[in-house]
Amino acid sequence: MNSALRVTDLSLDIGGAKILDGISLSVFHNETLGIIGPNGAGKTSFFNLLSGIRKPSRGQIFIGEQDVTDMAPHERANAGIARTFQTSSVFANLTCLENVRIAAQAANGKSMNLTKNAYKFTEVVAQAHECLEKVGLTSYAMQRAGALSHGDKRRLEIAIVLASNSQIVLLDEPMAGMSVENVPELVEIIRSLATVHKKTVLIVEHHMEVILGLADRIAVLNYGELLVCDTPQNVINNPIVQSAYIGEAL
Repeated sequence: MNSALRVTDLSLDIGGAKILDGISLSVFHNETLGIIGPNGAGKTSFFNLLSGIRKPSRGQIFIGEQDVTDMAPHERANAGIARTFQTSSVFANLTCLENVRIAAQAANGKSMNLTKNAYKFTEVVAQAHECLEKVGLTSYAMQRAGALSHGDKRRLEIAIVLASNSQIVLLDEPMAGMSVENVPELVEIIRSLATVHKKTVLIVEHHMEVILGLADRIAVLNYGELLVCDTPQNVINNPIVQSAYIGEAL
């Protein structure tokens, strides 16, 4: 099976400390890969390398057969990687529609005209409305993004990802700060990224019940090393994984 994303010997050294050490794995098309590990395991650093925020000390990153190791973040985005962060990264002073329209506009090759009136881009605006509808934010289209609840900002981020047309989606702790009652709805929206929209999804999340319910496979990081990458059931029954989580319930 051809991989959507592949890393080989991916490593990151900072000030002599090994943050990531020799990570090699493949993620397949339309797969949801959960990434777990204790605090400080290197999960966010792994996403930083994949998205181009940091350059690896060694190793390679491939999108399909394309080597993107030396690409800048905007080049990675153009190659098909979209990312959300632990904290909301929407444009607070723009409306929800404008936030999504900007992503759609860039994806449609109009990135040099981002300041033009949104309503002059009929097709792009229609696409933005469609993405808002898919995450249940139709009625918030003209509301300023900064006024949204935390849960709705998370949904807006997913709409932005959909508008970007990226095939690989990196979700960094999407449930962080979410109220318990809002988690199931966001889980279903995330599930739809792979099942409905045919995206390849990598998700870092501390809520194990979320990971177990979403992931086709789970990669476990510990002190910068990949301990195992396997099905959820095999991972939670793995004694090496259980040892790495001393005292933590899986």
